Amino acid sequence: MPSDAELAQMSTDDLVRLGNQIDDIEVVSGRERFPVPGTRAEKRAVRQVAGWFILAAVAGLLFIVAFIAWPWEYRPGSDEGAWIYALYTPIIGTTFGVAVLATGMGVIAYSKKLLPEDLTIQQRHDGRSSELDRRTAAARLVQTGQQSGIARRKLIIRSVGAAGGVLGIGVLVAAFGGLVKNPWKEGPNSPLLVTQWKSLHGERVYVRKFDGNSKDVVLVRAGDLEPGAMETVFPFHADEVKDPAVFAAFLTAGANGGEAVLTEDELVDPEHVAETVRSSDSPVMLIHLRPNVPVIKRAGQEDFNYGTLFAYSKICSHMGCPTSLYEDQTMRILCPCHQSQFQANEFAKPVFGPATRPLAQLPITVDDQGYLYARSDFIEPVGPAFWERNS
Repeated sequence: MPSDAELAQMSTDDLVRLGNQIDDIEVVSGRERFPVPGTRAEKRAVRQVAGWFILAAVAGLLFIVAFIAWPWEYRPGSDEGAWIYALYTPIIGTTFGVAVLATGMGVIAYSKKLLPEDLTIQQRHDGRSSELDRRTAAARLVQTGQQSGIARRKLIIRSVGAAGGVLGIGVLVAAFGGLVKNPWKEGPNSPLLVTQWKSLHGERVYVRKFDGNSKDVVLVRAGDLEPGAMETVFPFHADEVKDPAVFAAFLTAGANGGEAVLTEDELVDPEHVAETVRSSDSPVMLIHLRPNVPVIKRAGQEDFNYGTLFAYSKICSHMGCPTSLYEDQTMRILCPCHQSQFQANEFAKPVFGPATRPLAQLPITVDDQGYLYARSDFIEPVGPAFWERNS
């Protein structure tokens, strides 16, 4: 057994031979892929291998650009440009997948086309390897790298570096891209603490339903829902109408059973009205409980309902999925993603599944003409629980 001093004096080839003897490795055959460096065949193989890594780098770069710059905000199918939004997930999925696939194919192609062809036989053993075994195994890896000719194949080194660098940046962008902006920069008005239901200038925020066109304004009155029914509703700010007299006439016409229509020309910003429907924190479940149903209210929120009408955020408190289903007989709100269930007549508390917090309740009431509106924004963050939440 050589001493440490003797090991330090050994060359890589000496260590490899010693390691083969110690590990009982028999080299049956071995030859270089390209014994003569720089042949056309070798250059062709290098270009093929590098091509995979270049493809990985290009696909990774496209992934980063698409992840950051591609329109990702939701648009209903009826809106102009909805097809561009619909391509967001396929685009980032395809580019990232191609980047990973091309990287793997490049590694496989390199091992098949450029690494030496060796056939060895070794007896397996249990237990941790000794220092000598580790030193000789490391020398064997170094020798393999030397024999592969990677040091003189600059094209492969550059392409591997480009693919690995871009792919690594892509992974970091996907993992931390959502943390670039400071979500608390605006203090109490930070995005995670307020929703579209917040009144910005003292205006009323009415309850609006979606009729398929995100720019249509259809307000909800207290008598519009039958007992046992549920409607997904969104906010509409009264100051979205240019002329207050026009809005007053609109409310009166609807209350009297006439045709109540607001055209795009009468709105301050039709695109913002459409955006409200697409906003992730806007959807609310308006539920009309049946008469004589026992109701348990949450402390501090005893007056948040209007009669038997209750409004709960549609964003599940577990993982943020839409709680799209309501079961009238059991009065349970169902989330189809992970099967959380919330009891509508008991402040939407979780009764089944992984959710541990009630759905946020929106305080509602009606105006003189019977239209529902929000008395205020939610008094707690909607959606999944996070560390600032105190309920």
